[in-house]
Amino acid sequence: MMLPNTSKFALFLFLLLSSASWAHSKASTLDSFSQCLSDNTEILIPFSKAFVTPNNSTFLPTLQSTAQNLRYLTPSVPKPEFIFTPLLDSHVQAAVICSKQLGIHLRVRSGGHDYEALSYVSQTETPFIIVDLAKLRSVNIDIEDNSAWVQAGASIGEVYYRIAEKSKTHGYPAGLCTSLGVGGHITGGAYGTMMRKYGLGADNVIDARIVDVSGRIHNRESMGEDLFWAIRGGGGASFGVILWWKIKLVPVPSTVTVFSVVKTLEQGATKLLHRYQQVAATELDEDLFIRVIIQPTVIDTKSGNKTVVTIYQAQFLGGVDRLLDVMGTSFPELGLTRKDCTQTSWLKSVMFIAGYPSGTPPEVLLQGKSTFKNYFKAKSDFVKDPIPESALEGLWKRLFEQASPLLIFNPYGGMMSKISESEIPFPHRKGVLFKIQYLTTWQNKDEDEAEHMDWIRKLYNYMAPYVTMFPRQAYVNYRDLDLGINKKSNTSFIEASAWGNRYFKDNFNKLIKIKTKVDPDNFFRHEQSIPPLPLPLRTSSTTVR
Repeated sequence: MMLPNTSKFALFLFLLLSSASWAHSKASTLDSFSQCLSDNTEILIPFSKAFVTPNNSTFLPTLQSTAQNLRYLTPSVPKPEFIFTPLLDSHVQAAVICSKQLGIHLRVRSGGHDYEALSYVSQTETPFIIVDLAKLRSVNIDIEDNSAWVQAGASIGEVYYRIAEKSKTHGYPAGLCTSLGVGGHITGGAYGTMMRKYGLGADNVIDARIVDVSGRIHNRESMGEDLFWAIRGGGGASFGVILWWKIKLVPVPSTVTVFSVVKTLEQGATKLLHRYQQVAATELDEDLFIRVIIQPTVIDTKSGNKTVVTIYQAQFLGGVDRLLDVMGTSFPELGLTRKDCTQTSWLKSVMFIAGYPSGTPPEVLLQGKSTFKNYFKAKSDFVKDPIPESALEGLWKRLFEQASPLLIFNPYGGMMSKISESEIPFPHRKGVLFKIQYLTTWQNKDEDEAEHMDWIRKLYNYMAPYVTMFPRQAYVNYRDLDLGINKKSNTSFIEASAWGNRYFKDNFNKLIKIKTKVDPDNFFRHEQSIPPLPLPLRTSSTTVR
């Protein structure tokens, strides 16, 4: 049907005015926020350095700078109104005050590693803004006190580098991926190669500085022990904005040994992995961490035949002689030899585990750049009984269905079994043999995402009989929105239990009570944030025990 000229003009005018109104709305939001920031901080914020909008050529590079999952950088995914990069703690305070005052939804990013991009994408409510902590990355080491104050925007690799810069016999038991942002990493627990010796990164936090819902900065004393408990493993962005962590440094030997041993199905990988499950958590010395990286590979390009490769990658806090004794006694089946092993420093052992090529200068850690950037979907499980060989064989068949799947078994035991489930919100402790991370990855944005998602969900269903049950546990730092999502206007703590109990087990109830106490109006929220109790249930039930 042809429109008359007057109707065409009216439609054009409507679209023009709508576009102008939309642009004005975005501009006025930024203007209002900028003015509010100026009113609420004593130190002037240079506009050009602190704000990036979609109109800036630097917007997409800034948004993508630390984002790890390319699934959430496609054009159809919601983008922020603007990105604010604070230069001082007081700027973060002002950002919280102004977001609350102006009713602007807030996301906070420290390292961009959130598996479901919750730190830089909001799928449940728009418009939203990002407060990016990338320029708050000081690391202040105090060797005499065996501690360090670390800003939330620093990467864990920067922390490792700065520790080693001051001492060759100090370390910190946190993440394997060196580009993780410290702020969010520790809020989920922060496991690494020294967890069997010293526990998690969150187990080794002494103090913190956090901006609360009113824009006040608290340390451990002023926030109270309940909130201090909640932020160490209770998941990020539910209780406030972490500015600093004070971490406890732990002793490491001057000589650390690493190895990487590969076994294929043709070399008995199935039986060996079954044996690994029996010894990795319960029999091996707590100085030894052996994870297993599992992936299929094509062995004949003509026929397309595949095998499964299992890579036993390890860090041992000691020299090669003692390592060979330990392995000869507890896990001789791997057949470890002296030539498989490399003696090095603790810092270089961290780089080995992170996948840096031999000889890479440690200064690369100061760049904070991710070595893993793909389109991907991940899920996680915890295992308390060895998976039978027959089930592993079924697992191999499913891996052959995908071009680039990846599984990682991370061992528990040692110190992880000695710390109570309720010591911090992270509950996966005694009895856990290892954690499984499942990944399906792809590099081409035109690939069928639905096919990858369907495959990993079917794999997850297949594994159900062999992993923890009631609840089927999951690791909060491997965010998985398949487990459930909060609704925008009605965050139900009952519905949230579907994922909350998996991440935190019984600790979820305590987290809800603390949330209700410190952020009753649910200002700090996202798709899987801790919900407050509804008004009718608040009174004596919010007493934290």
